[in-house]
Amino acid sequence: MSAYKLTAIVPMRHSSERVPGKNYRDFAGKPLFHHIVSSLLDCSLIDKVVIDTDSPIVIEQSNKYFPDVLVLERPEHLRDGGIPMNDVLMNTINQVPSEFYLQTHSTNPILSSATIEAGIKKFFEVYPMYDSLFSVTRKQVRYWDGLARPLNHNPNILLRTQDLPPVFEENSCMYIFTKAILERKHNRIGDRPFLYEIAEQEAQDIDVELNFIMAELLYKQIHKL
Repeated sequence: MSAYKLTAIVPMRHSSERVPGKNYRDFAGKPLFHHIVSSLLDCSLIDKVVIDTDSPIVIEQSNKYFPDVLVLERPEHLRDGGIPMNDVLMNTINQVPSEFYLQTHSTNPILSSATIEAGIKKFFEVYPMYDSLFSVTRKQVRYWDGLARPLNHNPNILLRTQDLPPVFEENSCMYIFTKAILERKHNRIGDRPFLYEIAEQEAQDIDVELNFIMAELLYKQIHKL
């Protein structure tokens, strides 16, 4: 157990525009959201897991398969897909007091409990020098803007991509923050965030149908299914 109280939050909507029903759709033999919830429950540094949802399917399955998880039914005014995630999180946090919060998504099914736990340990090692954490994926490729201007390289010096200075993509797999940060900034990222690097194979996020197909293939290969 950690010296700090840490609550994990998994927000899930019933409807999904680009991948219908993705949160409870079968993924490698189990509903998608079961994977991340199981990973969170396996982390000894997490005191409580909370699911925030408007989905009757998610509520029913959570009560059946995850009795130790606190399920909060999302109020009607926060159910529209255009509602900012930070508003949803504020509603959840107001109901569940904790020193720190970790937020992830059901759409990160390959994210392992070991990686989550390592991220939590790292954050508490560097806190309070760093006031928050978010996960990133290292990228060493040549980026250009819409006006064909180089963003991270000099086109007159053709370095190998592996020699380029890395840039980091916010991969939405993991955020650690406090209520005070969310209230003050209306953001999960504080003034001094720690960038926690996650291997690309674990950082798969399901946003469109192709992501679902590729993530499931990768998951099956990793777990030899």
